[in-house]
Amino acid sequence: MTQRLSPGDTIGILGNGQLGRMLCLAAARLGYRTHVFGPDTDSPAEQVASVSTVADYTDEKALAAFAAAVQAVTFEFENVPAAAAAYLAAHTKVRPSWRALEVCQDRTKEKQFFASINAATPPWRPINSLKELEAALVQVPPPAVLKTARLGYDGKGQAKILSLKETEAAWNTVTDGKPPKTDAKTQETAFAVLEGFVDFVCEISVIAARGQDGKVVCFEPSENVHANHMLATSTVPANITPATAKAATGIATRAAEALDLVGLLAVEMFVTKSGDLLCNEMAPRPHNSGHWTQDACGTDQFEQLIRAVAGLPLVDPARHADVVMRNLVGSDVDNLDGYLADPAAHIHLYGKAVARPGRKMGHVNILKSKT
Repeated sequence: MTQRLSPGDTIGILGNGQLGRMLCLAAARLGYRTHVFGPDTDSPAEQVASVSTVADYTDEKALAAFAAAVQAVTFEFENVPAAAAAYLAAHTKVRPSWRALEVCQDRTKEKQFFASINAATPPWRPINSLKELEAALVQVPPPAVLKTARLGYDGKGQAKILSLKETEAAWNTVTDGKPPKTDAKTQETAFAVLEGFVDFVCEISVIAARGQDGKVVCFEPSENVHANHMLATSTVPANITPATAKAATGIATRAAEALDLVGLLAVEMFVTKSGDLLCNEMAPRPHNSGHWTQDACGTDQFEQLIRAVAGLPLVDPARHADVVMRNLVGSDVDNLDGYLADPAAHIHLYGKAVARPGRKMGHVNILKSKT
């Protein structure tokens, strides 16, 4: 049964970064207020939200006041402590559900989930110790990458292993030289995962939206290029065949349905030379690789999420222009004159005052006529 919010209702957003900022702006267009919750002061979302709570995610008193002040809660940041998500779910509507967050928070559970929906992944093994890593490298030989199962992003918590000589150094990198706090022996709770490198042609991602009525609509795949472990550009249309695009949207649709998701799901995939798809990871929230939708489509990823949370119908996200999204990282934000003079360039800045190396300061969508 659809539970529709009324105009003027308040949507709570866990996380107060740039994704929260853009969610607030989308909600305002549809007549909703927003209340953001996160630990950072003068954050991108705090600057534009109707109300802001600056508190730690473990602050139960602050969570109680937050839950009482909103009609529904969503996420711009999935690595929220389980206790916080569970507390909110007991006091208000939370979309997506904790199950979707739980799967996407842990790379072992994520890979097992992909297998359950018949979506292939690169070769991988769960790792809980240096000894297990040494054994796994026999089955998944270098080049490979070791990743913490939880909390890693933008290259953090990762170490490449290009030869067996680098095994111990990689282990020390992801553990900070300290033994993992878990001695678990199962894939369900592995500390890290070892992933084999993939000889891929390109990397793509699909943003799927699923409403309260179960309807799923997908934005078409974007082709993504990374630099220094961060997304640099997303290009649409992607240089893939129609059959590959259909298969990719099929995977994203199956994933959203299997999670019983209400909201957004971004699924990243590798396209191999044979045209096969290997799932890399997924996130149940707006995604950097979906920012191109803000200017190249009739509706964007942020509005689709607000629609899903609010019980509004999802709309056709058909693209009306070709587009390249470029991330503005660090000092990139000091060189905007060319974009500012280009009518095809649509700039989105995040309100961050200090441009540190590696910090996402904004993005620009460069449009051209649809081919």
